[in-house]
Amino acid sequence: MTTQKHVLVLGDNARAPYHPLSNIQDELSAILGEEQYEISYTDNYNSLDADILHACDLFISYTDCWSSPIESEQAAALMQYVHQGGSLLVIHNGISLQSREECVELIGARFTGHPDYQTLDFHFTHAEHPITDGVEPFSLEEEPYMFEFHPSGSVDMLMEYVLEGQRYPAAWTDNRGKGRLVYLMPGHHKPSFLHPASRQLIRNSADWLTKSV
Repeated sequence: MTTQKHVLVLGDNARAPYHPLSNIQDELSAILGEEQYEISYTDNYNSLDADILHACDLFISYTDCWSSPIESEQAAALMQYVHQGGSLLVIHNGISLQSREECVELIGARFTGHPDYQTLDFHFTHAEHPITDGVEPFSLEEEPYMFEFHPSGSVDMLMEYVLEGQRYPAAWTDNRGKGRLVYLMPGHHKPSFLHPASRQLIRNSADWLTKSV
């Protein structure tokens, strides 16, 4: 019998007019499945606690805290969790943890803005990585997030999108101490979680992050 892995998902509801966690919970649960993963959802930022995080096999950030930085102790707990072997999956607006500067270094980049929501073509830069395995290039209506990468590190780019003839980062992974992280740009709202390619990327990311290495 397979032991379920515990996933904690942190997001926002009342203060998230564009990216409420409640809108994507059902789809995220369906993507990961109940057999392998036991998933807890919360909008309580007190869950960024060392004891709570270390009880998780995977922490998923779907936060929308652009203008309300997490506490320094919360950022320290998250950083400790990852560096000591924890796994972090950041989806779309989850990069809003950047409101605390140390989280920019943790995730590897800072969101700098986005042009209008539109249809984007996604291509893989690392087609043989387990996260992109079995996923073909695809098109999806999304917010084309743009990023400035932290100077202290070099991420492993997995995917890019095309905008006005140029390619921009859309997914990456990196190591942090004994832990690992993945960032996936698609995820603006429920339709993003319904696309087969996006669903597979999320599932592959969770499986890769929680696999013993």
